[in-house]
Amino acid sequence: MSATEGRGHLDTERENERTAALDALPVAEAVALMIAEDRAAFAAVEAAHASIATAVELAAERLADGGRLFYFGAGTSGRLGVLDASECPPTFQSDPEQVQGIIAGGDVALRNAVEGAEDSAADAAAEVEARGIGPRDIVLAISAGGTTPYAHGAIDAARARGAATVFLACVPFAQAGDRADVSIRCVTGPEVVAGSTRLKAGTATKLALNLISTLTMVQLGKVHGNLMVDVDTSANTKLVDRGERLVMRIAGVDRSAAAELLRRGRGRVKLAVVMAVRNVDVENAEHLIERAGGRLGVALDPES
Repeated sequence: MSATEGRGHLDTERENERTAALDALPVAEAVALMIAEDRAAFAAVEAAHASIATAVELAAERLADGGRLFYFGAGTSGRLGVLDASECPPTFQSDPEQVQGIIAGGDVALRNAVEGAEDSAADAAAEVEARGIGPRDIVLAISAGGTTPYAHGAIDAARARGAATVFLACVPFAQAGDRADVSIRCVTGPEVVAGSTRLKAGTATKLALNLISTLTMVQLGKVHGNLMVDVDTSANTKLVDRGERLVMRIAGVDRSAAAELLRRGRGRVKLAVVMAVRNVDVENAEHLIERAGGRLGVALDPES
């Protein structure tokens, strides 16, 4: 889209009739109005559930094969991608290289506006090349309004190198199309403050990324039931306690036994649990977990 074509037709740029008197409202009414508008973000993500599920399946397939997930975005979209990626290692003990967030303008753009960076498709292509993105990887580009050249540049460069691609936007495809394998459209409508996509569009983006990263990691065996079993129990006091409680809950042992199992199992909950339930040493426990593809439930099954 050229500068002369404009972006006024995009839902994210239009004025919101429901908030036209925002500056004249008492604060309590303004708060209520914004909360009411934010409900649209949840509805938009719900409406996009089928494409989100497809993206999860695609990401899990690539990561299970040793690939990586990359988020590309500019401004708020880029910051949300970096945030989601940075939360994966502490939550799931994933390799920091496995999920990466890349923002137009580099790390300085996390705290400072680098507005012109979003206009360079070439910069995104250079990042794709520099990170060696290839056929086992998946690139998810985020653009609230669907037109960001940086996001489209990432998709085009990734496709050229054989990577799987997903595009996430908050406007209908008809308003701003893309060339990704999967197109997720969380259509949030006009913002409370016209054009401020850190609001509803940002909330919908965060919700969608939560779904994609969390459920991808679930598919990779990082969660047992709804328990966060891939956790570094040596990181801090909170996680020591969490690890012991997890071992107690799953293996059915008391706290002192859980602590000893974690000590023998190098602080890894899965190892500690398999050692207890299958009555094996740490080496055999590790073998069982590896053979189960990281899925604790499978490793605990004596028929596995």
